[in-house]
Amino acid sequence: MKNEQPIIVGLDIGTTKIAAIAGRKNEFGKLEILGFGRANSNGVKHGQVLNIDETIKAIAAALENCYASNPDLQINEVYVGIAGHHIKSLQTRGDIVRQTNDEEISQREIDQLIADQYKTYIPAGDQIIDVIPQEFTVDNFQNIPNPIGYGGVKVGANFHIITGDKNAIRNINRAVEKSGLHTKDLVLQPLASAAAVMGQEDIEAGVAIVDIGGGTTDLAVFYEGILKHTAVIPFGGENITNDIKTGLGVLKTQAEQMKVQFGSALANEAKANAFITIPGMRGLPPKEISVKNLANIIQARMSEIMDFVTYHLKQVGMDSRMLNGGIVLTGGGSQLKHLIQLTEYVTGLNARIGFPNEHLSPNHTDELTKPMYSTCIGLILKGYDDYERNRKLFTKQFKMVEIPKELKKEIQQPEVQDTLASEDKEGPVEVSTRTRELGGINRFWSKFKDNLIDLFKEEDDKNF
Repeated sequence: MKNEQPIIVGLDIGTTKIAAIAGRKNEFGKLEILGFGRANSNGVKHGQVLNIDETIKAIAAALENCYASNPDLQINEVYVGIAGHHIKSLQTRGDIVRQTNDEEISQREIDQLIADQYKTYIPAGDQIIDVIPQEFTVDNFQNIPNPIGYGGVKVGANFHIITGDKNAIRNINRAVEKSGLHTKDLVLQPLASAAAVMGQEDIEAGVAIVDIGGGTTDLAVFYEGILKHTAVIPFGGENITNDIKTGLGVLKTQAEQMKVQFGSALANEAKANAFITIPGMRGLPPKEISVKNLANIIQARMSEIMDFVTYHLKQVGMDSRMLNGGIVLTGGGSQLKHLIQLTEYVTGLNARIGFPNEHLSPNHTDELTKPMYSTCIGLILKGYDDYERNRKLFTKQFKMVEIPKELKKEIQQPEVQDTLASEDKEGPVEVSTRTRELGGINRFWSKFKDNLIDLFKEEDDKNF
């Protein structure tokens, strides 16, 4: 079982880091990490690739570190996460009228219904990234999670369509291709993170995933097993770092270090008499920074991000009574001290940190359990979803083809009699038994071919 599973690679192209993780499912359905590499990201701002050459260098460094962890790896295809200010979403409705309603609804019809949504009108310059079905309807039956196996005349669904800027998508694909890789699929980052940190019970209960990255904060809302809403909030951990740099008059590297080591999302929890000493530049005296002032700056920005989260939840009617699973915080920014308390205070919902270790096999390294790798591990899981769905579909398309009884009779070979017609005899020429035999076989294959054509024609008619 283990050897049959493919190796799938997730590539997380973020604002602060680029991570490449290769994994394969074991016999227990858990991910075994076969390779891991990361590098600092320089060409990405607010989730968008702006400098392709710098991004290529960072991808190459991450891949090099991944190969160093496992020299036997060969990476050709990757699942890539996508985020950024340009990401938008919209709701659509699609229906098809079935020609043969006496048959059960098949996966092929559902795929056709989804494919039709890619023809939805979107603004010029945008491109559809993903089409996600929500609840289905079959005739008068509503809110069906999976209509396969149902019978009916009309099948339809509500869809959540995710779009992005064509140029932004093209830049990601170019950076990946120029790194010698093929983009197997682009996956919205909050959906990948959700796959890594959530279970089915969370989706059923109702939960909001808040992935706090370097350049953006990504939101995905699930309720009763359905993706209800996605959004990209244009603030992240780098904004907090820049606020500290400007507010306290320090270097960006010093601001980042202070945020990680001494930062708190609640100013009331910071000690009023605690100070951080920063070395002076070029002979200037050292600077003392109040820990409470640092916490005030962080709290202001994090409160703003959580206000955006609250706004989006209200927009889709997902208030505190609906989301029994509360808010799951993940991403590098979720590691700030006291962030859970601030989130609960601003949103009125229970909160917890989402770690991507639920789907990992026991022999993983501790580094990979950090929330900052949720997206990358989720990309591998999304890749496995595609693989398993395609494998099932491929298996269903093949079925035993039996030779009809009337055709079997024609292929039965009588005893071979090499009776040849004499050219000297007058009258009609006698046809040999072997010639009749070959003629029977040819007629058989002709009928068998026609039978096959009819078989697949009928299959098509059933599904369209």
